[in-house]
Amino acid sequence: MENVIECIKKEVIENNGDFKKMILSDSSNEIKKIIVRPVEIKNRAMFQIERYSQNKVFHENVELNAILDISYFEYRQILVETIGRDIIFSKQKSGYKRKEHSNTLRPLDINLSHNKQKSYIINEGEFVPAMIDLGIFTEDGKIVRSKYDKFKQINRFIEIIDDVFKSIKKDEITILDFGCGKSYLTFLVYYYFVEKKKMKANIIGYDLKSDVVDRCNEIAKSYGYTGLHFQMNDVKKDKLYDGKIDAIISLHACDTATDFALDYAIKRGIPYIFSVPCCQHEINQTIKKGGDFDILLSDGLIKERFSALLTDAVRVEILRAKGYNVDVIEFVDFTHSPKNIMLRASLTNKNGSFDEVERLIKKYNFTQKLYELTK
Repeated sequence: MENVIECIKKEVIENNGDFKKMILSDSSNEIKKIIVRPVEIKNRAMFQIERYSQNKVFHENVELNAILDISYFEYRQILVETIGRDIIFSKQKSGYKRKEHSNTLRPLDINLSHNKQKSYIINEGEFVPAMIDLGIFTEDGKIVRSKYDKFKQINRFIEIIDDVFKSIKKDEITILDFGCGKSYLTFLVYYYFVEKKKMKANIIGYDLKSDVVDRCNEIAKSYGYTGLHFQMNDVKKDKLYDGKIDAIISLHACDTATDFALDYAIKRGIPYIFSVPCCQHEINQTIKKGGDFDILLSDGLIKERFSALLTDAVRVEILRAKGYNVDVIEFVDFTHSPKNIMLRASLTNKNGSFDEVERLIKKYNFTQKLYELTK
């Protein structure tokens, strides 16, 4: 029996993405057969268990480790189907006898969707160095089963960018990434433009930490990403790239650093902005009671969350006043940050008004850096 459990742990729970299906059969109990297969439900990697009892079938969707709770010893035969192998356990008097047979199952034959197969921009089978280093792909490009959520989240980020650039025909693109940190998303953006869009990409990542910058430059060199560079700069005070820029990315630039990045984009007339604000302390520290929203300012936690939303709402209004069309998108980072709002903006030159922002500032007496920088 231990041999069976160890196989289940390895091939089903700790596997490298090869698992397709498991069938438990030939039981004298009420549940005659059980079928287990991987599914994706609401962007989460789970397992679906089908239990067959007489003429009825019962379905249950469970987390990974719940698979070990199945009573395997009640079934005389257990089949584990993986890419390239069928593993069969047959119950004997002395225990379970194991056999293996090869099969012709390919990676694309595995459908992790609860309903239908989804087409991704970055797909299994591609050689993507950053995905391998993140532990999402194996060396031969297979999805690591336990990292499927991250695989989905990364593709969602690339899809947000692709929604803007899929119809744009350019030979070359320049992007600045503010507060890039150790995030591999910068490398994946470079991969998208160079490998998917077949464009020459010039991407510069800015960060305040020299060790982070040095490490990212080493990684870019090891990948052969000649158009990807990292520099130690402070967006609040240092001189940045002064050539033509097509887009900026600002993921989790802390507090007013986001405002300086947005101001830089506005003043340079940069066509596209992708910003996920973070740590919005400024309004929370300065806002005073003075109107209909006072009920939201009496308790610390509610005040903090309200202030964060107000900060982003003010930024959206200012971007619109400065000629940008802005979409507010729910975005869940693969690092599982609770900051899940992305501001995606495109320049239209149809300017709006600061009136509503100024009305709120006057009523609640708060300060907001982007307003101060752009008014």
